[in-house]
Amino acid sequence: MKIETLFDGVMQDHQSILRDIRSSADSIDGFSAISEMALTAFRNGNKLLLCGNGGSAADAQHIACELVGRFYLERKALDAEALNVNTSSLTAIGNDYSIERIFARQVEAKGKAGDVLIGLTTSGTSKNIIAAFESAKRLGLKNVCFTGEKAPAALDTLCEAVIRVPSSCTPRIQEVHILLGHILCEYVEKELFAER
Repeated sequence: MKIETLFDGVMQDHQSILRDIRSSADSIDGFSAISEMALTAFRNGNKLLLCGNGGSAADAQHIACELVGRFYLERKALDAEALNVNTSSLTAIGNDYSIERIFARQVEAKGKAGDVLIGLTTSGTSKNIIAAFESAKRLGLKNVCFTGEKAPAALDTLCEAVIRVPSSCTPRIQEVHILLGHILCEYVEKELFAER
């Protein structure tokens, strides 16, 4: 296969997914709801917690750092934390409890009513993300899931909003997740700080 052929095929696939998500009322409404939840949390002195596995862990960390640092504007830091970055916590909880509890246990320690938990899972079936949502729901956090098209309907009972990227291809799903994360960061930053 020529690299040009691969390049063109991936770009076409990506554009098709973006076209589908842009024309989906459910996606637009869901993302609007997520953005307002995050904005409300920050306005009320609450925080965003994020979690994911593998590439989704990197995306969670990426989104958190854009909020704590800055996106476009020089402004006050926003409280956001990726729960997958503390290796001591992850390994201790994984060893003492199970890998399924690595995020839930941290939500129990750090989360409070009014906070927002964003779980990134391309499959929608990651047991440690589901357990985190269950703990967050009990504590009064708002749950948000970024996932793929095959994610189970059960997520809708655990989460206030679910964004299902219309693809079953993990790389394409993750590409859209980080794009959505960037849009979220830009929206929150502009709403909170642009007028200043």
